[in-house]
Amino acid sequence: MARSTADDEFTENIIDVDVSSEMENSYLEYAYSVIYSRALPDARDGLKPVQRRILYTMGDMGVRPDRPHVKSARVVGQVMGQLHPHGDSAIYDALVRMAQPWAMRLPLIDGHGNFGALDAGPAAMRYTECRMSPAAGAMIAGLDEDTVDFVPNYDGKETEPAVLPAAFPNLLVNGASGIAVGMATNMPPHNLVEVIAALRHMLDHPDADLATIMRFIPGPDLPTGGRIIGLEGIRDAYRTGRGTFRIRATSTIERVSPRRQGIVVTALPYMVGPEKIIDQLKTLVQSKKISGIADVKDLTDLANGTRLVIEVKNGINAEAMLQRLYKLTKLEDTFGINNVALVDGQPRTLGLMELLQVYLEHRLDVTLRRTRFQLRKATDRLHLVEGLLIAILDIDDVIAIIRSSEDVAEARTRLMEAFELDEIQTNYILDMQLRRLTRLSRIELESERDDLKAEIDRLTLIVTDDRRLRKVVSQELAAIAKSYGTPRRTVLMGSSGAAESAAGPLEVPDDPTWVLLSATGRIARIDTPDGLPATGPRARHDVIVSTARTTARGEFAVLTSAGRLIRARAIDLVNLPATATAPSLTGGTPVAELVMLNKGERAIAVSGLPDQGPALALGTRDGIVKRVNPEISGQDWWEVITLKGDDEVVGAAELDVDDGERAQLCFITESASLLHFSASLVRPQGRKGSGVAGIRSASPVIFFGVVTGDDAVVVTGADDAPGAQGSGSVKVTGLDLFPAKGRATGGVRCHRFLRSESGLALAWAGPRPAVAGTATGRPVELPAENDRRDGSGDQIPTPITGVASRLAGAIPEPETSPAALPTDARPLIDPPERGDQPGLFDES
Repeated sequence: MARSTADDEFTENIIDVDVSSEMENSYLEYAYSVIYSRALPDARDGLKPVQRRILYTMGDMGVRPDRPHVKSARVVGQVMGQLHPHGDSAIYDALVRMAQPWAMRLPLIDGHGNFGALDAGPAAMRYTECRMSPAAGAMIAGLDEDTVDFVPNYDGKETEPAVLPAAFPNLLVNGASGIAVGMATNMPPHNLVEVIAALRHMLDHPDADLATIMRFIPGPDLPTGGRIIGLEGIRDAYRTGRGTFRIRATSTIERVSPRRQGIVVTALPYMVGPEKIIDQLKTLVQSKKISGIADVKDLTDLANGTRLVIEVKNGINAEAMLQRLYKLTKLEDTFGINNVALVDGQPRTLGLMELLQVYLEHRLDVTLRRTRFQLRKATDRLHLVEGLLIAILDIDDVIAIIRSSEDVAEARTRLMEAFELDEIQTNYILDMQLRRLTRLSRIELESERDDLKAEIDRLTLIVTDDRRLRKVVSQELAAIAKSYGTPRRTVLMGSSGAAESAAGPLEVPDDPTWVLLSATGRIARIDTPDGLPATGPRARHDVIVSTARTTARGEFAVLTSAGRLIRARAIDLVNLPATATAPSLTGGTPVAELVMLNKGERAIAVSGLPDQGPALALGTRDGIVKRVNPEISGQDWWEVITLKGDDEVVGAAELDVDDGERAQLCFITESASLLHFSASLVRPQGRKGSGVAGIRSASPVIFFGVVTGDDAVVVTGADDAPGAQGSGSVKVTGLDLFPAKGRATGGVRCHRFLRSESGLALAWAGPRPAVAGTATGRPVELPAENDRRDGSGDQIPTPITGVASRLAGAIPEPETSPAALPTDARPLIDPPERGDQPGLFDES
């Protein structure tokens, strides 16, 4: 209604509006606000608007990592008052999530106080304190150097960055989740070091494909650890932006009391807390859907992390119980990937390559804008320094002109005419205090001028040369990875291994099984009660270097180069078909994905775990030999030898006490010295023993093994000296040609080097027939046996990575003759590191 000015009466002025049109427009405006201003992250910095505003405000307030904590309520109030007028609870919830280490792979807020737990909310914001984490400082670094655009805030009185510079790919590293109108996003966290390695590879190889990038980013790395079961969903998500994968808790079967076993859970699926598991277990027991659980204890604390102990009643198979719990509780959960983020202001579903590319384009643009800003700043400073150098030559005249001028305008004009300065240089001189002007040093100004010119040349090269710009970005990313990178926490399990475990021991009988370890560090099992097949499965694989017998639900041990025995479960391994003609062979598992290895540590052998523990014989690089008494520990791992200095274990095998008289211990060094002696000369020691001298040699040991029986053979392979053009040589000799000598002696020569050869790269001793294989799984026929124990080897056209006995089922029959193999292969080399080449049980 509108008021009439003519007769001072009210007249009606009603406008008819279509309800459907009004509802449609209002809903679209609401949806637009939720999508762009609240729920979805920007693909460049990986932050939602509220998160970006929190970090920007904290940086503006000076609440940095080197400053004291401040009340969370103070930060929330500042953000709400200046930038985010959507209520304090939404701001505080976002701040809390950025401080929770179980939610963020790299937290952006350093919280002080009760910031909640997986099963409990945080304290009120008036009780908690916060400040930026060091990683958050990297997110906002460069804001004052014109790296990003600023936009007005909600009332136009302040400005805020449209996006943060983001020195690391926050969206992939920390993930995101949010529900908008008609769409949602759910992205898992990843490992910072892996993501940056992929980005640096893309900077050097812009045409890289997804398969190559997945060598650097094999899958998510969740803050809470656990195991990801099945990689097909991850590949789909990396390709299309949508997919699912299963997360399984990390658990072990332990004796929790002298008469009772229990399931000990040390890592839960992402965003699942112990209280939720306990509630589910209580519901299952009360509804009688599961029986056999005696007690549940939550021993989780800040010092030891997650530890949930599920005790099982006597007579209950703990492994069977664990498999049922995987099916019925959140000990195994599903994560649905939905990579929806804003790109150029529009919501898009992005695959891995697109996510990396969007971030790279953003970071290249940020670095270019920062470099241009620094270039302008350096150029402006150089201009002023050059003016000061002109003025300093006649400082007395400059001062005289300033003093004799009536006003600033006259002084400016006279200085410009007298010294040929421009207005900017003249104003700078006039603005300086007289005492500063008279104390200027010509030498210092000339040094500053030279430094500025060098800096300008460097910055100009970055601005004009795209390759130089990419190199700068790559170096900065490498520095970020070095500063904030941490080892991977989540273990990735192949789909075949997952299916085998998911079937559960209730369906899988506890049959005898063989655990197989390959030369390239991959591990699998074969369920067969009759022993290993005479020839291994015909598929792409390398040499099997160690085997151990256990049961499908039993345990075995992995012996490492650091002298540690690490427990592992056979049911977690890929189960290979026992037939030699299996048409489809699934991939094995790298040892590092089954057990936790330290940096530089590698698997040497596998052994069974009887009640008394394995009886082992092992040798070290420095020539130490030890026979280990069959002792066992209740821990997840224990040491079986005390190593001195940087010594490491190079070989090991099971050796029963009764086999000491007929077994021979054999050492081979890099300088081609071979020593074998009776195992009875070495007295068994306990776990803490450091062993005794086995071979006396200044050259490192490259092979140690246990040989039983008379039908044994020695295989040695020499490598070329640096710069030589040969192809390496291999020699096969019967062990009976080498006389046995006493322990702690020097042995005899087993290989005469040609002029172009520098030493042994490979050695092996074991029962006939010996067979060799390449890193790609192709069998290689060895030369005929040489009757000279110190003779030279025969040249081979193809490098080999390992040798084994066909009795162990390691290598299939050669399918081609050596003459048909490539002749341009490089000389015999050491076995490659894990992951460098296709290894044991890789799919063709």
